[in-house]
Amino acid sequence: MAGLALDGSNPDVSLLYDINGLAKDAPHWFDRVMEFVGEYGIIIGLALVTLAAWWSVRKRPQEAPSAVAGLVWAPLAAGLALFANIPIRGFVERPRPFKDHQGLDVLVAGKTDFSFVSDHATLTMAVAVGVFMAHRAYGVAAIGLALLEGFCRVYMGVHYPTDVIGGFALGTAVTLLLAPLAMMLLTPLTTAVASSRVGRLIRAEPAADRGADGACAELSESRSAGGDHENKDLAA
Repeated sequence: MAGLALDGSNPDVSLLYDINGLAKDAPHWFDRVMEFVGEYGIIIGLALVTLAAWWSVRKRPQEAPSAVAGLVWAPLAAGLALFANIPIRGFVERPRPFKDHQGLDVLVAGKTDFSFVSDHATLTMAVAVGVFMAHRAYGVAAIGLALLEGFCRVYMGVHYPTDVIGGFALGTAVTLLLAPLAMMLLTPLTTAVASSRVGRLIRAEPAADRGADGACAELSESRSAGGDHENKDLAA
């Protein structure tokens, strides 16, 4: 299995050279930016998108517990997908592309583990799919970031395109296939938290607060109506 994509005529290798070739023509500062984005930046961006999605779904009183459960599932699914990748890498044993192909512009040194599948692609797509399940708009943004992560890994010369595609497939499969069980376990938990003292982590306005506010509003309206009635009587 270690001999995957060793032939220079392989489309996988050709696309690797085409994308990585962009790094050779780019300014040095741009390569440094891509290095940071590909290693850390997109993961940070996904964390911010997930937080934004959480802030948004909290404002949906009826849907909040299940939506927040989906957002909790997103990083958990990513962790499980990375764990599942350990035996896959050990079975395939595909070397990093720069070990078998000359002339690549490798932006990150020190990568000594196997190449298939990409951990970064697996993690980012697992999180992105989880966010998409909870909030469509932020989910689309998250998927866009995951796709950009895949491009960056090839641009940096540390993965073949099929490493990235495999990571996308693994992350998506783990998130979707285990989602029913995860939601069955997590939704009761988030529902219970929503009714606790820290309920605002799940709902922007806990049900008890909304009930109290509603009662106060009704009392205020009742007093106002009573006052108007008394004024009318006095005027008569």
